[in-house]
Amino acid sequence: MEKFRKLGIIEPILKSIQDQNFEEPTEIQEKSIPLILEGKDVIAGAATGSGKTLAFASGIIKNSERGQGIQSLILTPTRELAEQVSNTLQRFSKNKRLEIIAVYGGVSINPQIAHLRYADVVVGTPGRILDHIDRRTINLDKVKILVLDEADRMLDMGFKYDVEKIIWKCPEKRQTLLFSATISGEVSKLARKYTHHPIDISAEAYVDPSKMTQIFYDVEDHLKFSLLVHFLKHETAGLVMVFCNTQRNTDFVANNLNAAGIDALAIHGGYSQEKRSRTMQKFHSKHVAVLICTDVAARGLDIQGVSHIYNYDIPKTSDEYIHRIGRTARAGKEGKVINLLSRRNYDNFQKVLEDRELNIAKGEMPKIEMVRIQFIDNRSRGFDRFGRRHERQNWHKPEGHRSEGRYKDFHPRSDSFSHDRSTYGEERKEQEHSGESGERRFSGRKRFGSRNFGGRRFGSNRSRRRF
Repeated sequence: MEKFRKLGIIEPILKSIQDQNFEEPTEIQEKSIPLILEGKDVIAGAATGSGKTLAFASGIIKNSERGQGIQSLILTPTRELAEQVSNTLQRFSKNKRLEIIAVYGGVSINPQIAHLRYADVVVGTPGRILDHIDRRTINLDKVKILVLDEADRMLDMGFKYDVEKIIWKCPEKRQTLLFSATISGEVSKLARKYTHHPIDISAEAYVDPSKMTQIFYDVEDHLKFSLLVHFLKHETAGLVMVFCNTQRNTDFVANNLNAAGIDALAIHGGYSQEKRSRTMQKFHSKHVAVLICTDVAARGLDIQGVSHIYNYDIPKTSDEYIHRIGRTARAGKEGKVINLLSRRNYDNFQKVLEDRELNIAKGEMPKIEMVRIQFIDNRSRGFDRFGRRHERQNWHKPEGHRSEGRYKDFHPRSDSFSHDRSTYGEERKEQEHSGESGERRFSGRKRFGSRNFGGRRFGSNRSRRRF
């Protein structure tokens, strides 16, 4: 505790740190906390799990007083990260009893409006914060500290202009803290534009490359899922994360793993916030050890104890690949990354290999048992052929399957797509970034049950033949 005390952290936070059994500060904490407590603007290169939340929490909790309005604002790219940061801040501030509110889309806006009236600290996603600004239900005139967390991810997801609009609503005289896993040219440009004499700091990668094994298997398309099942059943593992590039593949893999006797949970942007929260709670509690996810849903989450990363779909860039694999081999623990490379992934894998520092060895295909894959016609995803809603299990064909595209898809709007602009906009931006499609329509045709359909009588033989 003495090392934390030397950084200048106030006593209420030190008590919380002691209660959580933290032994010594991380590199990013040692470098940034003294500067933050002095009131300096900071641009910090820090990966997820490096301890950056405590770094900016030390300044926020010290300089915030209960009942004085919103004095600190933290912007995060995703709802899960907003919730995670809010919970962490509440733990560190329990001895000062600040009102810390998480604000994000996918849930009702009315409770947020009520809570914002007495909030001291707000953690939120750009879209929902802008929504509150438009509704005049949030007042940022008293903000003293502005934090941009996972800044590179916010820019990648298309939130640049939203972030800038929010910054303009904050007082010009403030402390600005920017944390980003990578300081790209665009991130640096944003930081220089909205900070005052910032101090640049960075911490070495939290991941230990010497303890990480990276391997790829060149597998036929029809054996890809069977190979994943083989590894999940035969590899000794702790928590496992399986990454897919689309919502469709995420659901396909999760449903078929459960059918194969492997307990798995799926999470992606198409699920309601309540379901996403329940999923992460189960995974954190280790009741289920396999999480199937998209980059969007998992972005920024600090998950401890991940021993294996499986890339069922190869990411599109080396940066995204590095971000995925950085969730294992942390804090001196060993980790393994297994890439399932099929013909459809060759182009993406070539882009990943452009990073010469990556050392990915080729693995020899093991003898595997063929696993039967179960499909359901895409037309069963919410409505039957006559337009009647039903609740059948949501199993899909994987991307690239020979029958993909035979039928038109219709995705009923999920709970996470609320009618307010902020939630819908955030989800659309998340999906555009990851290549996901959360909603498809019937190419301008009218809904089932109308008198005319596609310009023709619904009862005509010709219109029936389409289905």
